[in-house]
Amino acid sequence: MINIEEIRAQFPILARKVNGKPLVYFDNGATTQKPQQVIDAIVDYYSNHNSNIHRGVHTLSQEATSLFEESRKTIQAFINAKHVHEIIFTKGTTDSISLVANSFSRAFLKAGDEIIVSEMEHHSNFLPWQNLRDEFGIVLKVIKLKPNAELDIEQAKTLFTSKTKLLAITQVSNTLGIINSIKEFISEARKRGAKVLVDGAHSTPHIKVNVQDLDADFFVFSMHTVYGPTGVGVLYGKEELLNAMPPYQYGGGIIKSVTIEKTELAELPNKFEAGTPNIEGVVATKASIDFVNKVGIENISAHEHALLLKATKALNELPEIEIYGNTKTKLV
Repeated sequence: MINIEEIRAQFPILARKVNGKPLVYFDNGATTQKPQQVIDAIVDYYSNHNSNIHRGVHTLSQEATSLFEESRKTIQAFINAKHVHEIIFTKGTTDSISLVANSFSRAFLKAGDEIIVSEMEHHSNFLPWQNLRDEFGIVLKVIKLKPNAELDIEQAKTLFTSKTKLLAITQVSNTLGIINSIKEFISEARKRGAKVLVDGAHSTPHIKVNVQDLDADFFVFSMHTVYGPTGVGVLYGKEELLNAMPPYQYGGGIIKSVTIEKTELAELPNKFEAGTPNIEGVVATKASIDFVNKVGIENISAHEHALLLKATKALNELPEIEIYGNTKTKLV
C-alpha cells in the first residue's frame, strides 16, 4: 500500500493553490509533474557538472558523460533491453517515430511496400507513415476499431500480406486508455516477416514494459510523462536493425572519422545522437526512473486503476455522460 500524501509531498508544484484551492492536476497524459529529486538532479548538473559530453578529456566533460551514460543504463534496465547501445536518446516520442520513419524507410522500403497502423494512433504515430505514403508511394493500411473501441484483430489479420514491412501500433490509447493485445498483433506481423514499432508513450508510465518479452523491433516513449524532463525521448531498437539504418541527422557526435573524401560513422548509440543533446534532461531521467522504481510501477498501476473505477462509477450515474471505450482492458 502506498502513502499518497507522502508521494504528493514530493511534488513541489502540488503545494500551489489555484483559484484559492489546492492544485488538483489531471493532465498527466499531456505531461506529468516532477518530483523534487528530478528537479534536484537538473540543478545539480548545472551547479556541479555542466559540460558537453563524449568530446572532452577534462574533468567536467568526463563527469557529464558518465552521468549521461548512467541514465542510458537505467533506461535499459527499466524496459529490459538486451544491450545498452540499443537505447537511443531523442527529443521525445514524436522524434523517435520520425527517426524510424526516416531511417527505416531509407534502409528497407520501396514504393508499393505496406505499413499498417490503427485508427487508435496518436498523430505522432500516424503522420510520419502518411507522409511516406504521399511522398514515396508506400501503401498505408489501417486497423479499424470494433464497436466497443477495441482494435479489431480479425480485421487486422486480413491486412497483412507479403508486402507488409512494418506494423506501427500503440500499446495503450492516449484517448481511450485501452490496453491493446500487443503480443497478438506482433504475432500476426511475424507471420509475414514484418517488423513492429510499438508506441509506448502512454503505457510506459503505467505498466511494466519488457521489450524482449514483447519482441518489439522498436519501442518509443517520452520521459516527460514518466515524471522526467520535457525534451527527452527514448527509442529502443534491435541492434541489427539500428546497425542497418542510416542516421536520421548528420553532424557532430555521430562520426568516428571525417575526411573530405569520406566520413566513417560512429557505432551505436552515438550514430543516432547528432549534436549536443538535452544533457541535463537525460541526466535527470535516472532520477525519474529511480522515483518510479521506488514507488513501484505495480503500485502506480493499481492506484490509477482504483481511481478509474471510482471515476467511472460516479460518471455513470450522470445521465448526460457517455463513456467511450468502456472495456475490461482499460488502463486509466
